[in-house]
Amino acid sequence: MNNPKSLILKEEQWPCTFNVGEGRLELINDFVDLLEDRLRLRISPVLQKPLGLASGATMKPIYKELVNRLNRWNHLDLCKLRESWCSFNLDEYVGLRTDEPNSFNLYMQIHMIRPLHLDQDKVHLPNGMAEDLHSEARRYSESLLAFGGLGIQLLGLGINGHIGFNEPLSDKKCCCRLVCLSESTRERNAIDFNGEKSSVPLRAITLGIEEILAAQEIHLVVIGENKAKILHRLLQSSPNDDLPASWLKLHENVHLWADKEAMRLSRSL
Repeated sequence: MNNPKSLILKEEQWPCTFNVGEGRLELINDFVDLLEDRLRLRISPVLQKPLGLASGATMKPIYKELVNRLNRWNHLDLCKLRESWCSFNLDEYVGLRTDEPNSFNLYMQIHMIRPLHLDQDKVHLPNGMAEDLHSEARRYSESLLAFGGLGIQLLGLGINGHIGFNEPLSDKKCCCRLVCLSESTRERNAIDFNGEKSSVPLRAITLGIEEILAAQEIHLVVIGENKAKILHRLLQSSPNDDLPASWLKLHENVHLWADKEAMRLSRSL
């Protein structure tokens, strides 16, 4: 690992490991170093809990680099990884077919499943086309619990402070459920729908704050100047339901990864 600049944020009421990269590529490489190390544990005899995966623009370059690294593993180790793979995605839009552009199922097909030749059944996502969406949310949560809960959870930071699709006013006790997407989230995600906010689904199924906080290890990745304002707010906030990402401050093993652009409004490191 290239050892990005790291420190413990004690004075900010958040004793997490804070990794700051000089540049975006450096940060991604350092983070993928860690992910690769963690994934090697999956080929050991010790049973590992499921990976918690996110989607969106932040994760695309991370998954691209991770796929490149994993495809350079020797054949036997890569086969063992495929066999032991088990991951749960955070969320899925309601009303999009699994093969439809902008569904997170197709996102995972493109960025992880196909390039790594993973078994689709080992990459779990909510079914946004289920007839009974509330029952589907319960089923998804119960399925995750049956696998022992999350091991490593990857997260991006929404422009309004959401994690997964846990929008503002999400309580720390909220579980996997059907949610309505906020106006700010739909405006932001319109970029993936040809700039048309009206095409962005109104609802989604998301793992809740409770399932996220139950993970053994959480990695929050914040990249780009457009995240500087919300990251600054997060660093200054106590846990509260108006800023869902602030609930992460209740977790004892959080790693925050940010590039200098995202840190523009925050402390000098």
